[in-house]
Amino acid sequence: MKLGVYMKTKRIGEWLEVTIPEKWNGYTIERVMKKEWFVPRKLVHEFRSNKELTLNNETANWKDTRVQANDLLRIRLFKPRQLEVTPVYMDIDVVYEDDHLLVVNKPAGLFTHPNTPDDHHTLVNGVAFYFQMNGIEATPKYVHRLDKDTSGAILFAKHDLAIAMLGKELQDRNIKRTYIAWAHGRLKPKKATIDQPIGKDRHHPVRRRVSPNGQPAITTYEVLEYDKARKASLVTLNLQSGRTHQIRVHMSYLGHPLLGDELYGGEEKNGLSQALHAARLTFIHPFTEKEVRCLAMPPEDSPFFKKEHVEALENL
Repeated sequence: MKLGVYMKTKRIGEWLEVTIPEKWNGYTIERVMKKEWFVPRKLVHEFRSNKELTLNNETANWKDTRVQANDLLRIRLFKPRQLEVTPVYMDIDVVYEDDHLLVVNKPAGLFTHPNTPDDHHTLVNGVAFYFQMNGIEATPKYVHRLDKDTSGAILFAKHDLAIAMLGKELQDRNIKRTYIAWAHGRLKPKKATIDQPIGKDRHHPVRRRVSPNGQPAITTYEVLEYDKARKASLVTLNLQSGRTHQIRVHMSYLGHPLLGDELYGGEEKNGLSQALHAARLTFIHPFTEKEVRCLAMPPEDSPFFKKEHVEALENL
């Protein structure tokens, strides 16, 4: 993608209208769908069978028809879908929203999604209620998750093609997540990469551990400040992989567990959750190809983080 050259798109009811860019000039519709947008087979079949894709307002043969710059491609992306989770009222903190996706600031102490059929008090249920109240006839699909006691930005898709495209972006490590955390002690060096595989701890049903036979996991960190009163370092962390409890495991492995993270050796701080917040989310929008940068602010009563801690990430 050339910097400054963006896709022109417009929603028209249940349809998305895309102005074909010059870089797609001469491509078949099939190539655009399968190679440029990586549309899953199920959706390809649905769009074809139901005639839910048109070129310049006409149904076209996907294999033979070649698109030209400034042609108008229309796809029926926004048709109503049945809600598959129970909507539950929740005060949702929306960080970013458009026709395709939603970024929500999850509070600590809340699961991202239901773990049992009877579990309805999760962020997905709250976002489902938000969808319902705003006339979005779809089931919210999360692109990535956060631990129950980790707060911060989570990306949701509003329709099936968005979840497929964002899922591939995540797989290709093009969705960048930056965390802030308080870790016990003074970290040295101030900037480093932790490249240690993570696997399950066979002695504990939930805990993970650094293990030679685990999955590859890479975390980078940088120390922002040291707090003498807390005897802890404020650090920013970036993930190059997305293993369960990755930051918590890696920091514990270094001998600097997170404040409040008792599971991995951190001292309990008045019953508070671990000091970990997903502060920044950066990605290229799958449809407009513009960069989206989201900052998720900590709650005003946060015992660990301040607004300035998150705002400082703008300069990093």
